[in-house]
Amino acid sequence: MMLYRSYQSYCHRLQHDMYFLTSTSRLNEQVVDKIVLQLNRVYPQILTNEEAEKFRNPKASLHTRLSDLLKHLQKKGDRHCQEFYRALQINAEQLFNDLPSRKILSPVFFLACFSMAAGLALFWYCCNSETRVIGRARRILGFSPIIIGRHVRNICMLYLEDMSRN
Repeated sequence: MMLYRSYQSYCHRLQHDMYFLTSTSRLNEQVVDKIVLQLNRVYPQILTNEEAEKFRNPKASLHTRLSDLLKHLQKKGDRHCQEFYRALQINAEQLFNDLPSRKILSPVFFLACFSMAAGLALFWYCCNSETRVIGRARRILGFSPIIIGRHVRNICMLYLEDMSRN
């Protein structure tokens, strides 16, 4: 399983979401046209008039046009992909909320908040207890560079040392 960082580029997210977006009947013709027009009219540096006409051409299948659009945006860079997500959110909010990349970010956010709360609870417990518990906590914090960041661990260790001196 791939670990997701707190920041994942929009191009990587779009690559991850591409199959979901191009699968049958997720996006209809009107929504794709609205997205293309928004990227062309509101952000003309994202799609030129010629590119917009190409991606709105009714002679090509919707699947082909959408796949080509997504590949084109990925080649152009992260800002272009970000504007696609913004247009998707404006024109198809429910679909935007159902994207696989958004589903993954929700558990990551929950785990981050839970870890922070557990760390603060442990820290509070160690500060309100006897000195021998502080020594144990120092050992736990000393061996946990993977669980919490190195900088956070160093700050906690300094605080515990100050508490043990008092």
